[in-house]
Amino acid sequence: MEIGLDIVEIRRIRRVIRRTPAFLGRVFTKPEIAYCRRHKDPWPHFAVRFAAKEAVWKALGQSGVALKDISVARDSRGKPGVLIKGRRARRLKLSLSHSEYYAAAVAIQEDAR
Repeated sequence: MEIGLDIVEIRRIRRVIRRTPAFLGRVFTKPEIAYCRRHKDPWPHFAVRFAAKEAVWKALGQSGVALKDISVARDSRGKPGVLIKGRRARRLKLSLSHSEYYAAAVAIQEDAR
């Protein structure tokens, strides 16, 4: 089992996106961008997805996967899951959380059975 953890300041992500709009396209998928922009305050949603990408990347052992290859998708019940290059990563579990100032994510890669 491998674990990845990441925490980011929401204002830092907001500042990066506002200063460098191309960051969105380099890091987030179109569905992720659309999901975040649907919210009145999109910044916590962008930040927690960025933290999730970093946590997954760490859990995978930084194995040649780019941040944009990793995306967060929700199932029919709203539970977050991980897609790698558009395909569901079944052995990866994800937990997301954010407060007013911080966003955090934990990713666990289960051992193959």
